[in-house]
Amino acid sequence: MSGSSSSGSSSRPPAEDAWVHAYKTLIPQWQHLSLSQSHSHQSIIPISISRVNQFDAARLDVEMSAMLKEQLVKVFSLMKPGMLFQYEAELDAFLEFLIWRFSIWVDKPTPGISLMNLRYRDERALEARGKVRTGLEGPGLTAAQKLWYCVATVGGQYIWARLQSFSAFRRWGDSEQRSLARGAWILIQRIEGLYKAASFCNLLLFLYTGRYRTLIERALRARLVYGSPIMNRAVSFEYMNRQLVWNEFSEMLLLLLPLLNSSSVKNFLRLFSKDKSSSSTEDDSACPICQASPTVPFFALPCQHRYCYYCLRTRCAAVPSFRCSRCNEPVVAMQRQANNPNQKQ
Repeated sequence: MSGSSSSGSSSRPPAEDAWVHAYKTLIPQWQHLSLSQSHSHQSIIPISISRVNQFDAARLDVEMSAMLKEQLVKVFSLMKPGMLFQYEAELDAFLEFLIWRFSIWVDKPTPGISLMNLRYRDERALEARGKVRTGLEGPGLTAAQKLWYCVATVGGQYIWARLQSFSAFRRWGDSEQRSLARGAWILIQRIEGLYKAASFCNLLLFLYTGRYRTLIERALRARLVYGSPIMNRAVSFEYMNRQLVWNEFSEMLLLLLPLLNSSSVKNFLRLFSKDKSSSSTEDDSACPICQASPTVPFFALPCQHRYCYYCLRTRCAAVPSFRCSRCNEPVVAMQRQANNPNQKQ
């Protein structure tokens, strides 16, 4: 009886409201699981922007500005000399403003940034949105960020350059100046030191995180990201290697040319010359250095070839191991000719 009762209780169907109770129990877990999966799909995929690309972009922008400045200076080359030097700071600011106006202000990258396949992205809007599938997405800079970028890069650099030149011209740093001018000079130096220290700290952070090359980009939260995900950084080092070879070759020539004796080189090359008759019919009465008839003739010993006193004396003084320009023998001494210099030997 007991066995039959226990088997009957185990095969009894569940209550009518059991599924409602199970639904209420499992629905919070299901919602939590779906929410976590949606967050995982919508979170930002971490990407690493090449630090070399960002540094190369800055260098290319500097080169572009230098090229524009060189062409603009050529326009004023016929004007009064030194006039353009007085307005060099204004010229640099004007060129930087032109680059900013036709690149960043119209939502386009600068020439250097464009060549490195980069663009500016507003990190503040990206954090507020919170739904980004890849690290390449995100809006560009706002109008306020663009204006502040212009004020900091163009206006800030111009004002600072003019302030430094004005303070140096007025000699604010001299101890004989008034206390106010001396204090302003010390303040300028301290501000410059703090800025350089902050820039160095920002450089260390950039090398560690790969974000914000400069303090201006960090303050504006303007980050450089890739503009197109399918473009690779392909650099050809053929031109660079060629330049390095020619630079090293030119430096080697500049080092060796002062050490070479020109007359010895000529005599050495004369041995390989095809025209042997010209050397045999050469006039022995003329000085082999200046190719003129010696007014004060001297003999080079021991080969007895005749030279001008000035030519032979300067060569022996300049090169202790001077060799005769005719026979390539070492000249150990010099002797004045006693007979008539116009007489043929």
